[in-house]
Amino acid sequence: MSLLVGVTILWSFSFSLIGVYLAGQVDSYFAVLTRITLACLLFLPMLRPRRVPMNIRWALMGIGAIQLGLMYVSYYHSFVLLSVPEILLFTIFTPVYIALIDDLLAGRFRPFYLVTAGLSVLGAAVIRYQGVNEAYWLGFAMVQAANLCFAVGQVGYRRLMLRTRLEVPAIHLFGWFYIGALLLVLPAWLLWGDMSRPATTPLQWGVLLWLGLVASGLGYFLWNQGACRVDAGTLAIMNNALIPAGLVVNLVIWNHDADPLRLGLGGAIILAALLFNRWWQRRYPVAPARASDSSS
Repeated sequence: MSLLVGVTILWSFSFSLIGVYLAGQVDSYFAVLTRITLACLLFLPMLRPRRVPMNIRWALMGIGAIQLGLMYVSYYHSFVLLSVPEILLFTIFTPVYIALIDDLLAGRFRPFYLVTAGLSVLGAAVIRYQGVNEAYWLGFAMVQAANLCFAVGQVGYRRLMLRTRLEVPAIHLFGWFYIGALLLVLPAWLLWGDMSRPATTPLQWGVLLWLGLVASGLGYFLWNQGACRVDAGTLAIMNNALIPAGLVVNLVIWNHDADPLRLGLGGAIILAALLFNRWWQRRYPVAPARASDSSS
């Protein structure tokens, strides 16, 4: 779980960097395209195509296209339909999708994961809840599509890696993940991007370099490796741990408005869900994963 915690801390800075230095100044699709291109360039030199079966390459590209490509397209399009508080509220349902998708792919249903994921959703809702207006349904659907894509990608990568057991180190595989995402994001930028608003200042390019090489490049690689080392319940909960972490960074460094009471209460609920999940796994251990059933 240490990888997930580390990436959570890393990603907690991304919200403020985007909000302070990019949002409203740089076209969002250009920012996404730049991030994924930089991440792709970071991992391309480490690819070992001859050591990876073609079906695994296609699977990784498909996962990357869903987890990053489709997710970003849906997520950024929702900004024209919803306010930022509404979008932040609607992103808290990802843990539920992870729990359900993992059970669906394993051909089973375990209510316990829904309980812990639901507690995580409750904690995030306490932190982020804002009222919604009457015209939010289409935007809500777009955000849920983004959440679903991110959840499918995480569970899909986790199951693929546990099932195939390739002898090739993951660092030599992950470039295919970004190639798949790039193949979707590039046409999205061509279709919906505002080409008159690229990054123009050294500071904006510096932020994009950090987001592309570190947050998107190293971040998604380490996050997906961490997803392979924990059970689906822990993975679901950690998806919402980013919300209090991001708010702490905003509050401490940029002094943006945040309710310390809600932050503390919501963070405590998410932490309790994580500890409850860990206790349950130790008390009722699950049989080791097999090739035919890679979920924990």
